[in-house]
Amino acid sequence: MNDDLSWMLDSALEIPGALHAVLISADGLLMARTQDFDKDDADRVAAAMSGVQSLSRSLAFFCEDASQRWRQTVVEFDGGWVFLISAGEGAYLGVSASPDIDMQDITFRMQQLVGQLGKTLMTPPRENLGVRS
Repeated sequence: MNDDLSWMLDSALEIPGALHAVLISADGLLMARTQDFDKDDADRVAAAMSGVQSLSRSLAFFCEDASQRWRQTVVEFDGGWVFLISAGEGAYLGVSASPDIDMQDITFRMQQLVGQLGKTLMTPPRENLGVRS
């Protein structure tokens, strides 16, 4: 898990009603989580969200065009919401929220986060070019 990304995910929690955030890989592995979210729970959520994303993608044909790209999945419960969006190649951002969340605010913040995460995930590791052997 990448603890360096936790602070970035924590910014999603600045939206009133946002509860937890996770960054997962397409194969269901936890990449990062908000600091207040238990790791075992985050691992369970990562595995489940991978399945949700996969099932959601398989429904593109239902919109009359199976070639359409999946963008997001929103699940509503009696006690809140789960938002799942693409966070770049092979990564997904998930946020849980209370029932009174402003959906426009949280989805906008998630898109901002995806932009930031994309830059961070795509940045190649630094090489120590100044050291001579």
